[in-house]
Parts: sequence; C-alpha cells; structure tokens
Amino acid sequence: MPSFDITSKVDLQTLDNAVNTVKKEIQNRFDFKNSHVEITLNKKDYKIDVEAESEMKLDQIQDVMISRSMKQGIAAEAFDFSKEHYQSGKIVKKEVEVKNGIKQDDAKKIVKAIKDSGIKVQAQIMDDVIRITGKKIDDLQEVIALCKGANFGLALQYVNMKS
Repeated sequence: MPSFDITSKVDLQTLDNAVNTVKKEIQNRFDFKNSHVEITLNKKDYKIDVEAESEMKLDQIQDVMISRSMKQGIAAEAFDFSKEHYQSGKIVKKEVEVKNGIKQDDAKKIVKAIKDSGIKVQAQIMDDVIRITGKKIDDLQEVIALCKGANFGLALQYVNMKS
C-alpha cells in the first residue's frame, strides 16, 4: 500500500548556516554600525537568542532572519516569534524558538482536516510524524495538496513516499 510521512523538521546545519549569514549581513549593514547586536544559536534546544539596542533593530534582525533563512530553504513558519522581547538594562533581548517536529495538538488538527476532506486514506500519528497510507498514489497526492493549501502554521515536509 502506498504511504508517505508528514514531518516538520529543520536541518541543524542549514539553520546554523542561516544564522551565520544573518550575523554577517548585520555586521556589514550601515544602520547597525557601532551598535550592540548578538545572535546565538542554541543547537541543543533549537533556540536563537537575539540581543539588540532597541525594539526597532530587533524587528529588523527578525526580517533579515526570515529572508536569509528562506534563501537557505527554511520556511518562515519554522520560527516562533510569538514570545515577547524583554528589556535587560540598555539591551532588548528576544528568544526565538525554532519549531522542530509536529506537536500532538497540531498533529490532531492535521489528521482531522484530512479525515474531514473525505479522501480515502488512513492517517496515523507516530510521535512527531504523521503517516498517511492509501490505496492509490493519487489519493496521497490529494492529501499533499490539501496540506499545502491549508494554513496550519507549520513548515511541513512530505517525505518517505513509498508505492
């Protein structure tokens, strides 16, 4: 029976390259000259810590981070900018979480959307991966089109296609 997996993973090396590219661009920009900017990637927890002098510069770093990571192949939905920034002396800090894996409640939303669509496939949640199986490859491709069309707020990848 044909099957494939829906995942939401970010390659650590690609993420590291994107963060280094952002650091280089910020160092070379005129509006950041002689200002405190620090961007560090916590590879273990998939978090990026950003420090800047003002909220405006923090927002500019966020824009650069999204554009540079998209050029590296990381979707903008992979970053969670929802946490509020906080003041630490003269510096504004923000912790940006990188979404890696599909959380249980998000997986349930995706499976519910697939079942509500009426496509004749089975969906199983396996840890942070959703396995889709069906009798026809065309049904699986319909599921992929459905997931791409719906906005789940996740950067989804469709891997491990077997026929």
